[in-house]
Amino acid sequence: MTIEFIGIAATQETSESGSATPAPGRDGISTQSETGRASGPVVQPAYLRELARAHEESGFDRVLVAHSSASPDGFTVADQILTHTDRLGVLLAHRPGFVSPTVAARKYATLDAFHPGRIALHVITGGDDADQARDGDFSDKPTRYRRTDDFLDVVRKEWNSTEPFDHDGEFYRVRGGFSAVRPAAPVPVYFGGASEDAVRVGGRHADVYAFWGEPLAGIAERIRDVRAAAAPYGRAPRFSVSLRPIPAATEAAAWGRAREILRLTKERAGEAHASFNLNHAGQRGSQRLLRYAAQGEVHDKRLWTEIARTTGAAGNSTALVGSYEQVAESLLDYVALGVTTLLIRGFSPLADARDYRTLIDLVRAGAAGIPQAAGDTAVDAVDPVVRV
Repeated sequence: MTIEFIGIAATQETSESGSATPAPGRDGISTQSETGRASGPVVQPAYLRELARAHEESGFDRVLVAHSSASPDGFTVADQILTHTDRLGVLLAHRPGFVSPTVAARKYATLDAFHPGRIALHVITGGDDADQARDGDFSDKPTRYRRTDDFLDVVRKEWNSTEPFDHDGEFYRVRGGFSAVRPAAPVPVYFGGASEDAVRVGGRHADVYAFWGEPLAGIAERIRDVRAAAAPYGRAPRFSVSLRPIPAATEAAAWGRAREILRLTKERAGEAHASFNLNHAGQRGSQRLLRYAAQGEVHDKRLWTEIARTTGAAGNSTALVGSYEQVAESLLDYVALGVTTLLIRGFSPLADARDYRTLIDLVRAGAAGIPQAAGDTAVDAVDPVVRV
């Protein structure tokens, strides 16, 4: 089975945990000193380039350029990453509703024309009403998902139509739509969301459906749900899981680092929420992670939920803790379920991007022995979890 690895891009050196304990490296020697607080301008071109190159050198396939109402412009950031690397791709998050779908489609197609095959679209419908309102959107979540559905219909028409097209949807009307620049190969569409609306829309459109790092039974349940939603459209999406590996040369060293990250996270959780206006209480994905955290600190072999519990499950916040070999083994457990994309990011972004080379090599070697269709049987064999 071929595995895609995705890391995280950032324009400013920072860590939401405030980790003062950098990635130790396999030899136990620290590879980066990190204060844990952002410093300097929000956009630091040299740091972004260094981070992107570190991901490329470590064997990552893409980096995620995330989105929020306060973030720097993602298209500009993506272009900088693509221009200053040779093969690294970008998964560019985009929130429908603020840019016309015809314009957004041409923006992605233009990036693809300059950097063929290296751009992908990550659809972020938006689960935080307050963050939507900061950009002037006061629609509720069901409305946003219907808008996303309509948005993606227009985007694909703009990418694929060789003749002018019309479109009459609930949210978008187009007359004579046409783009002179179209992707030579389809731009992959990644999709996230844990609600029923998300699964319904994502099942129709997603090439890759992304999950946060739940226990194996939860991921198996979610794969079944998305496959069922995609089947009426003749689609067979791939699946991604996002996790925060904390590896070290030994299991004891990894847990020592994890406890230090937790200590600093507890100290600065309130500060981070105030600084970034974080509010994930209404997101179904956050609710699921918090339920798992309430059930226990560690699930399966080494899925650690304390960071999720401490931060209110603010996004990708579950970790895998152990030696390099142990963490790789746990990542391969997800691969055995049919997961083909692993989004892994650390608490010391630059140091961890470099350090993850060991994990990536171990996982790719292990995945080579897993049949491409193994996940179908594995998912069916996992007992469903209690739904929320």
